Amino acid sequence: MIELRDATLQRAEKVLFEQASLRLFPGWRIGLTGENGAGKSSLFALLRGQLPLDAGSCELPPNWTLATMEQHVPHSEQSALDFVLDGDAAFRASEKQLQAAELSGDAQALALAHEQHDNLDGYQAPVRAARLLSGLGFSQERHGDAVASFSGGWRMRLGLARALMCRSDALLLDEPTNHLDLDTLLWLEQWLKSYPGLLIVIAHDREFLDAVCDHILHLEGRQLSLYTGNYSSSERVRAERLLQQERLRQAQERQRAHLQSFVDRFRAKATKARQAQSRLKQLERLPLLAALQASSSFQFSLPEPLHLPQPLLSLEAAAAGHGSTLLLSQLSLQISPGDRIGLLGVNGAGKSTLLRLLAGELPLLAGEVQRADKLKLAHYHQHQTEAFADQDTPLLCLRRIDGQASELALRTYLGGFGFSGDRVQAACGVFSGGERARLALALCIYQRPNLLLLDEPTNHLDMEMRVALTLALQDFAGAVVLISHDRHLLNSCCDRFMLVDGGRLQAFPGDLSDYARWLQAPTPGIAAQERPATGEAALDRKELRRIEAAKRQELRPLRLKLEKIEAELQQLQKRAQELEHLLADPQIYSDARKSELLARMQESEHIAQATARHESSWLELSCELEERQGA
Repeated sequence: MIELRDATLQRAEKVLFEQASLRLFPGWRIGLTGENGAGKSSLFALLRGQLPLDAGSCELPPNWTLATMEQHVPHSEQSALDFVLDGDAAFRASEKQLQAAELSGDAQALALAHEQHDNLDGYQAPVRAARLLSGLGFSQERHGDAVASFSGGWRMRLGLARALMCRSDALLLDEPTNHLDLDTLLWLEQWLKSYPGLLIVIAHDREFLDAVCDHILHLEGRQLSLYTGNYSSSERVRAERLLQQERLRQAQERQRAHLQSFVDRFRAKATKARQAQSRLKQLERLPLLAALQASSSFQFSLPEPLHLPQPLLSLEAAAAGHGSTLLLSQLSLQISPGDRIGLLGVNGAGKSTLLRLLAGELPLLAGEVQRADKLKLAHYHQHQTEAFADQDTPLLCLRRIDGQASELALRTYLGGFGFSGDRVQAACGVFSGGERARLALALCIYQRPNLLLLDEPTNHLDMEMRVALTLALQDFAGAVVLISHDRHLLNSCCDRFMLVDGGRLQAFPGDLSDYARWLQAPTPGIAAQERPATGEAALDRKELRRIEAAKRQELRPLRLKLEKIEAELQQLQKRAQELEHLLADPQIYSDARKSELLARMQESEHIAQATARHESSWLELSCELEERQGA
């Protein structure tokens, strides 16, 4: 086990934690959480022996092998497969022993070397490395490519694969979910669940932490706090402490109103029952969310758009690609104010290409795109965090956008993103990845866009900033098109999902649980380049139309029931508003109208009960309709 006794660690003048005592046991899967700059990576450096304690002790078993994930994989002409195989030091040592025995000509030594290699399962090591690469999204054709040929995000995956390849007693992973798409993230979750050693992972993805971890180690206020259970469990304990403070009540009600309005919007859409149920469950957890957010340093909202034209943007039979290479075709999409669209699809399907087309960064190869005259869009993508010069400061970057605003206004705006005091004048060259991501996001949304295109906006953001972003997006009057592997963000913000697959864009009728099942089906598992060409369908179009027509006829009674319930709900809501207006009249509370008051109050109660029954029936019927549509 790993044991800290009265441990104190500081960097420069900042104390990260003090007098911490805890024990971490083999088999535990621990999520290490805390805001950016709290000291999570420094704790990893301590465990790796790269930083000394300022007081106390840190003990690890002397024979333990500690595997860590390389954040910066250097240029190398070594193949991806060989790079990952280097993670298995025992295999490489056995391989050298085998080669030496072969060169020696000693038959007995060679036989012994083969036996030891076999006992180590060394002959399966290349297969294991190839499976790791494939699981992390590398097509088989690229396993032999040089490390130097991959971009930064793909090299990060190589560093992760190499760490997973190691025969370790403890595995330390620092933000492994960054640069992963959703299907790769789901694969990683399953792999980590089966890891037998002690796992400590830094992550800001609550769904990932909930799925993988059975303990949470939270770093906050110079304290290390260990919680049993997943992230949601630890969040409840922390929030319950904060909820004892009276100052949180107003924040809780404000955030509840945000989510309640979101749920109400869903209830008006019969085809969104599953997502509505998801928001209702989230509403039950809102007091915890509000409590934690009220104590956060990140408090911002998206600026109100100056114009909200209808529609903002539309595609018709559009096609896009890179150069003369066609990646997407027959794209039809209309985006209106208030839309919250989540883009789903396996790695390489073309989600980022679609966003670049919408942003006007890629030429239209076919079809039409209509942009409203007063469209103002903002496109956030991961490469923006790399665009800052080392000498840039947050204040300077914002002043380049708005040279007329006062310094006080600019400082106030930046303060909502965690840049306050001297930090607004700090050089970007010393910023962490999370600080760069926050600054890029702040600059992106400053100019009051009415359409936000977000490509993995949560990479490098800590949990508190993700919560602030989630709440800000929910209250945004414009439209949002979102790509993210953060399922909590997708579930919280999106009211419809679109699937990019096989070069086409189509509505995805289910929720993220349905998408996870879709990924496990045979077709989504193969690489994009291995998919059959569009149009190679098992049924011809005429037969497909016949089947769809039959299904519509079969589902017609359900649709009619839903329409009837919706009409009755409208009448009930209309009458409820009338009664509310009548009961607001002071005259009705006079003695002369006492009997009328009692009758109105009784009717109001009956209408509330009937409304609740109708809403429950609506949700049940909508779920049944969606399930039968997907069957």
